[in-house]
Amino acid sequence: MGDHPVESEWASPLDLSCEIAGVRLPNPLVLASGILGTSASLMVRLARLGAGAITAKSATRLPRAGHPSPILFDWGHGLINAVGLTNPGAEGMAAILREARAELAAMGVPLIASIFAASVEEFVEVARILTAATPDMIELNLSCPNVATEYGEIFAASPKATAEAVAAVKAAVSCPVIAKLAPNVPDIARIARAAEEAGADAITAVNTMPGMVIDIEAGRPVLSNREGGLSGPALKPIAVRCVYEIARAVRIPIIGTGGVLTGEDAIEMLMAGATAVGVGSAVAYRGLGAFQAIRREMEEWMNAHGVRCLQEIRGRAHRE
Repeated sequence: MGDHPVESEWASPLDLSCEIAGVRLPNPLVLASGILGTSASLMVRLARLGAGAITAKSATRLPRAGHPSPILFDWGHGLINAVGLTNPGAEGMAAILREARAELAAMGVPLIASIFAASVEEFVEVARILTAATPDMIELNLSCPNVATEYGEIFAASPKATAEAVAAVKAAVSCPVIAKLAPNVPDIARIARAAEEAGADAITAVNTMPGMVIDIEAGRPVLSNREGGLSGPALKPIAVRCVYEIARAVRIPIIGTGGVLTGEDAIEMLMAGATAVGVGSAVAYRGLGAFQAIRREMEEWMNAHGVRCLQEIRGRAHRE
């Protein structure tokens, strides 16, 4: 199937639009950071193929080569990866965002910049560089499991560290700020509340789950970094629980991310309380047509159940 503009490709009587921090998405399917958001041409192509918003790959202050191969492995129930935040650095990513921005805006598909840093000051510096490219929103990757920070742990492990990073970036930029949280914390709702109180406009939940797979023939971990982040089907129940708990704790929108491969998975995330749904590993499993397929499956489910808009099902699992 060729690439076509989103609106003409997906003309439908159903209303799949949603809004995050005043930014309208034509549908709730958001390309997750780190999945093909590496070039302007790929971002634009995925928007034409049905993504409702595009999150670019996380950028750091300076370019990073990442970890040596092997960096990705399908272990049968999901993927495990330790890419190591390979990226061209803040200036290089800003140029990519500028190139993609005009075409995405013409299609009505928002662009989300993503940043990772090892200190609060670095978060602010990178945020200022990337927001000069005028993304619609900026996502703070507070939860990458494979890179150390000044705290000796990920920012998202601590309400205090999360709040400090969010507050500092909010004071430095004018676009909406999204806090991306980790699943491997004792109380994710508490950390989400800290982000909201610090000024976060939305939450992305969740990043990958730390894990390890060992090749028993070689007697060593399959990844060069030994540990990696788990994604795909095995992560979904964890992500759904996190979204459900966060939705009970905050009033800001949630982008529910983790293991969404089908339209039914997306509906489940919405029922848990998500406003939009991140799509990542599905691209590896279903190819570039993943967004089209998931949207079509959502529409089929909605038609079968007499649902006309997402608001009718959002948060349904919380209703008594």
